[in-house]
Amino acid sequence: MSSSHPALLTIDGAIATLTLNRPAAFNAIDLPIAKALERLAAEIEAAAGIRVLIIEGAGHAFCAGGDLQTLAANVDNIAPVVSELLRHYHGFITSLRRMDKIVLSSVHGSAAGAGLSLAFMADICIAAEDARFTPAYGKLGVSPDGGGTAGVVAAVGIRRAMQIFLAEESFTAAQAYDWGLVAKVVPAIELKAATRELAQRLARNAPAALKATKALIHRSPSNPIEAQLDAEKDAIIGCMQTAEFRAAATKFVSKK
Repeated sequence: MSSSHPALLTIDGAIATLTLNRPAAFNAIDLPIAKALERLAAEIEAAAGIRVLIIEGAGHAFCAGGDLQTLAANVDNIAPVVSELLRHYHGFITSLRRMDKIVLSSVHGSAAGAGLSLAFMADICIAAEDARFTPAYGKLGVSPDGGGTAGVVAAVGIRRAMQIFLAEESFTAAQAYDWGLVAKVVPAIELKAATRELAQRLARNAPAALKATKALIHRSPSNPIEAQLDAEKDAIIGCMQTAEFRAAATKFVSKK
């Protein structure tokens, strides 16, 4: 993509696509892209008509993680530099988790460090066969960021997360699929079309059902069972008061 903007947003009906657009740097996260992602995510979060957000990377990689050139240049002043970077980048990640849209990461090439975290902070991940996931943090002597410990632990549990972040150099899309981190693996040439098809299937969900399901699933690990069941009751009643439910119920009954 030729645009000089570090992140691009396109909207097609109910599906938005957010493209990390620093291909020469393998879409590494620096301050300008972090600010752009935070701003665009807020725009998407506020857009009532969007049901699904696709996140992809331009060029040969999904996202190579934090921009090491920036970090190395500021090694003697690291705390304020990283604090500002992560204030914006974590604002973006928080928005992805909070928004009432399904977030679908579409991964090809390298997803390393914060790029790996982003892939698995999305609600669903689809990957090309050539995708390679590299935790990278251990090699640098640092701990994860970008929601990595939230997204990975929620998907695979504590013991596998320990293995991934502390004992794995990198792993393939097939391994990520086996571990439950990736929903679907497709040939690289088919990734765009398969992502679009999956996004369209997700977008067919009624907005109220989509919003309630995402919220319920993400709250489940921290909710006591009584609170979760109460939340399920409130959510399903809310969904049943929509025109979509009434139309679906009438259609079902008329078939009978």
